[in-house]
Amino acid sequence: MVTVSFDAGRYVEYYLGNAPSLSTLLVANGAAFLVGVSFYVHSDPSFADLPTFLYPLFGDSPTALALVTLSLATLLPNLGNRVRDAPTNVPLAYLHTFAFVWLVKYGLWTVVALNLHPDQYVGFAGAALWDYWGIMLTHLLFVVEAFAIPYYGRTTDRALKAALVALLVNDVFDYGLGYYPPLRYEPGIPLILATLVLSVGTVYIADRVFDRMERFDPLAPAGGEDR
Repeated sequence: MVTVSFDAGRYVEYYLGNAPSLSTLLVANGAAFLVGVSFYVHSDPSFADLPTFLYPLFGDSPTALALVTLSLATLLPNLGNRVRDAPTNVPLAYLHTFAFVWLVKYGLWTVVALNLHPDQYVGFAGAALWDYWGIMLTHLLFVVEAFAIPYYGRTTDRALKAALVALLVNDVFDYGLGYYPPLRYEPGIPLILATLVLSVGTVYIADRVFDRMERFDPLAPAGGEDR
């Protein structure tokens, strides 16, 4: 009997610990970010309809890509050392946590949104190949990339709570104010409920997969230790 062993940590160490592969991933994320921004620039509503400081709430997937690009960029000073041992601090814990939950939530949200009304998207010719298969597969890669973050990043209880609040604020912005990602159908209760479940579920997953920082967190209540 042949046994196949998959050591994910070894691959993460290799691809995030070498300058060529890490740089390639950063460039790929940057290119994907620009594609996402272009989508929201030409959508209705678009970035032009909002104040600049609300862009991160409106551009859900570009925001996720911007966060993960910043998260991965923090590994550049660590090149030559083990990725697992990358330095961490409180601001980085918040960055890594937010990058993880945004990637997982909006990677899965896109799959859910496309498949609630597949008749609006599924096709095997022309633009339909990208509109369904291309968008769905690329957003599933968000989730794959997200799970590399807990390998080098840490979190705190306070960071997880802040991430949950931020995701729920984003949900209120999307559905309460009507700035949800452009769709070919009107979102109903099923999509809204799925979005809320994803907000809570992604933070729960982050709580399970991240190691805690064993250090003082000045953002914790009363300046206490937040692990």
